[in-house]
Amino acid sequence: MTNQPNRHDQPSQPNQPYDPYGQQPQAWPGQGYQGYEDPHAAQQYTQQWQGQTWETQNHRAVSAQAPDPETAILTPQSPRPPQSPQSRPSQAPADPAVTDADASAAGYGPATVGGNARVTDAQRARAEGRSPIIEPGMQPAALTALLGLLLAGAAAVGTYALLVPLVILQAVTAAGWFRLNGMWPARQGIALGFAGALAADAALLVSGRSPAAILGTIGVWVLLTLVLQLRSHADPDERMYGLMATVAASALAIVAGGYLAAAADAVTVGAVAVAIAVLARALPLPTPASVVVSLLAAAGAGIAMGSVTDLGTSGALLGAGAAVCALIGHRVASYDYPSRFVHFTAGVALPLAAAAPAVYVLGRALA
Repeated sequence: MTNQPNRHDQPSQPNQPYDPYGQQPQAWPGQGYQGYEDPHAAQQYTQQWQGQTWETQNHRAVSAQAPDPETAILTPQSPRPPQSPQSRPSQAPADPAVTDADASAAGYGPATVGGNARVTDAQRARAEGRSPIIEPGMQPAALTALLGLLLAGAAAVGTYALLVPLVILQAVTAAGWFRLNGMWPARQGIALGFAGALAADAALLVSGRSPAAILGTIGVWVLLTLVLQLRSHADPDERMYGLMATVAASALAIVAGGYLAAAADAVTVGAVAVAIAVLARALPLPTPASVVVSLLAAAGAGIAMGSVTDLGTSGALLGAGAAVCALIGHRVASYDYPSRFVHFTAGVALPLAAAAPAVYVLGRALA
């Protein structure tokens, strides 16, 4: 008897499972045609319930959006298998280097262990309970004394000799004020302030050293600075900050020209008194004692220089007044925490620049 071929005895295809009904296997999502089941398919096509579900163990309705933390049952979570690149969700990279780069691009500083890297030294000093004021020290005080002695000696020689140390003082004053305010490089502002000082010096020489030239130059330069800042394309806050810094730097540099308007004897006494006062202030003494010693030393220097000039004993008052203004400028220059460049610009120039009005006013009053 001949065996008839059975319709079910079909030759099986290689790598294909046997199908008793002669049907081709369907390719479900996440499955291949070779009978291989993708282990990630359940995670990729899992349905997400949006309404309320029921916990089968206690038969209580549990909200999928807002579970009760007090009554929720903690069930053990099975470890999730590694996800393929296709089914992996789009998340931010966890690499610290990439995260820091993205944060820097977004305008934030990189993550640090010690805190915010953008905090200034003065703010950090306040947070740690330390004083944010660091005095310039002996080296800037020595430079201030040297520049003061140059002013005193040049005043005794003549008006045009006084211009040389005065122009140096005005340039350092403009640069030091901008750096003290954290604006560096600010070439346009420094150049504008220094140009105002030169204009004031020229106006003083033309007008016969009249103090009205100083006030007029300050007014013109404030208006000029305002016009230039209004043409700037920076943010409003930035423009206002630049306006105030430029006006202050120009005013200080122009006011330093008061040495050119003052009498020669007053400049000699006042500059020497400032030099002695700043040196005494730099001595390693407590602040109150240092201030007292500085004022007494300035008054003594005023008496000594007054005996050489026509001021006599009234030089003590001029020296003490100039020293008070110089100590104010010294204190202002100490608010940077700490910057060697600021101490060698603002720390050197501000004591002398701040003392210029006192030298002019007291010199006219005591002459």
